[in-house]
Amino acid sequence: MSTTFTQFCKADEIPPGSKKAAKINDTWVLVCHTKDKKLLAVSNWCSHQKKPLSGGKMRGCAITCPVHGAKFDLETGEALNLPATQPVPRYEVRVVEDWIEVAV
Repeated sequence: MSTTFTQFCKADEIPPGSKKAAKINDTWVLVCHTKDKKLLAVSNWCSHQKKPLSGGKMRGCAITCPVHGAKFDLETGEALNLPATQPVPRYEVRVVEDWIEVAV
């Protein structure tokens, strides 16, 4: 089975150290561009109480939910602390001809 990628945004719209959320089909995706220039994508919804992660702080390869402080590893989706106990979905990311594409 092949992986289907969808255009998310132009690569220059998410400089290192920033993030952007957008809906792909029916899925809210958060693409994070870490300061060490990794592009990582996870669900924009915290697994604890379905609050958006897009307003959270990104440090290294982790993002913290702005509502209750749950932290998630952006590379694996793993919940790193309470109150979250479940991971967030993560998605493949690639750059093709200056476009960031995500497989949802």
